[in-house]
Amino acid sequence: MDLKLLTETQSMKLDLPEGGFVLKHGGVLKEINVAYETCGTLSPDCDNVIFIAHALTGDAHVAGWHAGDTKLTGWWSNMVCPGGGIDTDRFYVVCANVLGGCMGTTGPSSINPETGKAYGSSFPELTISDIVDVHKMFLDQLGIKKLYAIVGGSFGGMQSLDFITRYPDFVENAVVIASGASLTTQALAFDIIGREAIVNDPNWRNGDYYDDGKSPDVGLSQARKLAHVTYISNEMMKEKFGRRRRDIAQQKNFPNAEEFRTNFEVANYLEHQGEKFINRFDANSYLHISRATDEFDMAAEYGSLAEAFAAVKAKVLVVALSGDWLFLPSQSEDITKAFFKAKKRVSYFCLNAPAGHDAFLTHIQDLVKVVSNFLSKDKSDFDPNSLSADDRKDYDELITMLPEQTSSILDVACADGMLMSYIKNKNNDVKFTGVDMDLEQINHVLAKNANAVLANVDSGLEVIPDNTFDCAILSESLQVMRAPDKVVTELLRIAPTAIVSFPNFGMWSVLASLVFRGKMPKTKRLPYEWYNTPNIHLCTIRDFIQLCNDKDIKIEKISYRTTLFLSKVFVALGMKNLGASRVLVKISRKNT
Repeated sequence: MDLKLLTETQSMKLDLPEGGFVLKHGGVLKEINVAYETCGTLSPDCDNVIFIAHALTGDAHVAGWHAGDTKLTGWWSNMVCPGGGIDTDRFYVVCANVLGGCMGTTGPSSINPETGKAYGSSFPELTISDIVDVHKMFLDQLGIKKLYAIVGGSFGGMQSLDFITRYPDFVENAVVIASGASLTTQALAFDIIGREAIVNDPNWRNGDYYDDGKSPDVGLSQARKLAHVTYISNEMMKEKFGRRRRDIAQQKNFPNAEEFRTNFEVANYLEHQGEKFINRFDANSYLHISRATDEFDMAAEYGSLAEAFAAVKAKVLVVALSGDWLFLPSQSEDITKAFFKAKKRVSYFCLNAPAGHDAFLTHIQDLVKVVSNFLSKDKSDFDPNSLSADDRKDYDELITMLPEQTSSILDVACADGMLMSYIKNKNNDVKFTGVDMDLEQINHVLAKNANAVLANVDSGLEVIPDNTFDCAILSESLQVMRAPDKVVTELLRIAPTAIVSFPNFGMWSVLASLVFRGKMPKTKRLPYEWYNTPNIHLCTIRDFIQLCNDKDIKIEKISYRTTLFLSKVFVALGMKNLGASRVLVKISRKNT
């Protein structure tokens, strides 16, 4: 097994201020130990550190294997590895167990130095801010001056949001995966029931159960089973188990209820998950950490999410999972909207993940590429000569149409971001965000160091608030939209000015092909057969002008583009609809 992946858990005793560490709700800890692991090599400039905030019941062993292991045992070894999404050949990865945990960092099962016994019921109430503060102290003591990135999924994503909000100068980049700025009411309900199962276990005894070895295993197992149901989608449950049956397992939770035992395969799965959990986790830690998660509510604390993110300096990637019903995609959209409102650098991807919440740990093929491109320190260079002469001329003309003092541009249906790269090559001060529904294409945009949004433009761009950008561009894509009128309206909701370019299907060569050949045209700009063309709305210049009139949209300027001699003659004679092969139109709202 690769020795580069060999890790070990280390422990650091924090240098606390006199009087100890004061928690947000007033509790005090006189001593804190932090368990952590590292992977990779720290660069000479210490500028390649990535801190990973683990999920609710995770630990510091994020990647690799320990001495004596026969396989990779890190909980995110498929992401954190050489050449991985978080590349340990390039980054120095640090992961630490959370305050209140039971995997080496001080928690309820740790020895209280003042009593010589486990804290138990005396362990103070936790918040996510307390957890983040301890990790910040730990990183300071480790000698880390700044994080290249903080990455967290689920509960770890909440920590990431809190970290970049309260320590804005400490983090350059942040990745928030399958998370939220607070829990939904349904998620709260599941947590409440899970905690009740623990505290109603007779062996819990108000948290003081460490002396005689009788732990609230039944309650903790039930809490884990309930939580596990929320981690997997209905589709994945159906695929993995359906209504299949097998021999009845020894279900310890029903020792005296023989008639209610079941042989459904899903029951055996849940029993297995509960049994595994009680062998590695502490009930009190589960109670404290899950309550801290429930109480986390950034909008309530700061007044709104946009206000919460006002001081953030990090560039942020927000990732949602389509099949996640514990942290809904709409929660990630709310986070993204708030970053846009706060004028921050943010990218948003909702990945196809029918497996549910746990897909960020188990089904990560797409996630690896997205995270890798976002974190890449070698952003792809742009060569203007890679564009055709016609494209360069069109792009130069488009640049002349941009409003004065344009500082932010949204490129809708941006493909691989070539237009953005060209404009940025001319003016590096412009901030770009690209939108496209093609995951492979939009990944190229991330690699170009631009913000990116994976979205189907036809379905709307609700994730982007009103008036977020100075200008919106729709280049050579109007004709492929299912609802061009709605898309144009969306452009002018997001920005006061928009530039739209599209092929003109009223051009003489197109009409000639229909009249004289009786066939749909194929040209340099329209290189498709009728049966495989993406162009579903074939419009002329006059059609677009009529659309603008119907929608009360002001046309600021029209540029008629062509390369053929005869076409130039038609344009010169004023027959622009007949001569132009493509057109650039600058539009705005009539009331601005």
